[in-house]
Amino acid sequence: MLSKEKTRKAIEIMGQVFPNARTSLQADTSFHFLLAVILSAQTTDIAVNKLTPAFFARYPTPETLASALPTDVMNLIKTIGLYRNKTKYMITCAQGLVTRFDGVVPHSRSELMTLPGVGRKTADVVLAEWFHIPAFAVDTHVNRIAKRLSIVPQKADVLTVEKVLMAKLPSQLWIAAHQRMIFWGRYQCTARSPKCTTCPLLELCAEGQKRLLQSPES
Repeated sequence: MLSKEKTRKAIEIMGQVFPNARTSLQADTSFHFLLAVILSAQTTDIAVNKLTPAFFARYPTPETLASALPTDVMNLIKTIGLYRNKTKYMITCAQGLVTRFDGVVPHSRSELMTLPGVGRKTADVVLAEWFHIPAFAVDTHVNRIAKRLSIVPQKADVLTVEKVLMAKLPSQLWIAAHQRMIFWGRYQCTARSPKCTTCPLLELCAEGQKRLLQSPES
């Protein structure tokens, strides 16, 4: 298992490789950012960004979406996966914002998670990326990188991964670490073909060293 010191070193190296790592979801308000995060589940940010300009223009506020017809919403987002469920979640989420939060996106995880379609990861992304409140959202990339680098136990569940990362890194680094680990997972340590031969974290990665030893070219 990587120590706190080595975990922080790994995150610093990721930052050197990807100094501009940040969310690629585009939105103009906290409400629209929340919707973009809901839309991004099991879909690429690129696909979400293609449809959101028209979607956001049609529904600029929680009030407008709260009274929307599901068929109208589906027609605007049907190019992405799970669009039927996302339609239901977004409309009921907007209704929850209107009836319980006066149309304002709350600034706490506990309140965000009372909204339909908003789980812990979505809430953490909104807190960190929009409100800049320290949180550590664990998506598939963060989960994979944390385990490949042995920052967390291999069998750790998502909540354990989050807690261990938060314990090993100072809170002021949580948001940047989340962003860097996502970029690392997308472009360096990919799911199927990690670039171990050119990885600047190889000395910290026992799994990468093992992969190279087992490679036919080694």
